[in-house]
Amino acid sequence: MQTPTRLHSARLELRMQTGWVCTPDAGGFFTRMRQSAGLEASVISAKPSLSYLPNVGRALFSFAIAALGVETLLCARYAADSLGPQYRVIPVLPWLPPVPGIAIAFGAVLVICGAGLLSRHSARLAQLILGTLLFLSALILDLPKYLAHLGNMSLRTTLFEPLSLATLAWLLPVADPLPRWITRGSRYLLGLALIVFGVDHLIGLVFIATLIPAWIPWHMFWIGFFGIGFIAAGLSIGLNVLEVWGAYGIGLMFAIWVVTLHLPRVMGRYGIPGAPHNPNEWQSLLIAVALWGGPWALAGAVEASKRPS
Repeated sequence: MQTPTRLHSARLELRMQTGWVCTPDAGGFFTRMRQSAGLEASVISAKPSLSYLPNVGRALFSFAIAALGVETLLCARYAADSLGPQYRVIPVLPWLPPVPGIAIAFGAVLVICGAGLLSRHSARLAQLILGTLLFLSALILDLPKYLAHLGNMSLRTTLFEPLSLATLAWLLPVADPLPRWITRGSRYLLGLALIVFGVDHLIGLVFIATLIPAWIPWHMFWIGFFGIGFIAAGLSIGLNVLEVWGAYGIGLMFAIWVVTLHLPRVMGRYGIPGAPHNPNEWQSLLIAVALWGGPWALAGAVEASKRPS
């Protein structure tokens, strides 16, 4: 028997003699049901669908969050100068102070929330806790550092990365969505974060181009292209203009980075000394995986919200 996600390409409604209609939903766990009469099978739409991608995105986002929690637990007694020589932090987002008790508690919450996002019964509570925790961490831990060095691109990134993950957590599709003011504010903040990432790619064009593997041609072109892509996706999501395609597009961009850049680095394929054992490399990979999956899950939520009930 086909699963609901495989029915989306031809979106079938099965009208049973019981009088109920079961319609597969894109982007979430759930199916909608409504009353009808008679026995009928009808094809509502045969347009191409990407409906399996939101479920993939949710799984990737949940995995990345849980894995960041595991890395935090493993690094709970390890401090590094990841944000500069003046800051001793645990080298995992959101760069906690080197206090083992705090790191262990934080890591445990990330693992639990990552797992909770996969269950329809706990997803809403998990997204609320995860988003709030990351949002407050960014404001309390990362914002003061950035305000002290407003021109520092690295510190700006460390501020907007946890903010973007927080907003994606709040925007995940669940049966009982969060209040409208939270989801709307999350879209605006996520859009702003993506625009900031894009502008920084254009500002740091020369330096960022050096991070692209040698086997990929046209380094400067690709950094400029991705920078413009960030800005376009930020405007799309923030202004709700072609938001589905903006979310799918930015997720695809991070997917490309995971496969061509971050994963080979932690596997030691690019000959970077110590990369397979470097916590910064692993957390960069996991953040990229989260920013790959989160937007795809968001796209599913937007599609589901626009589908007639």
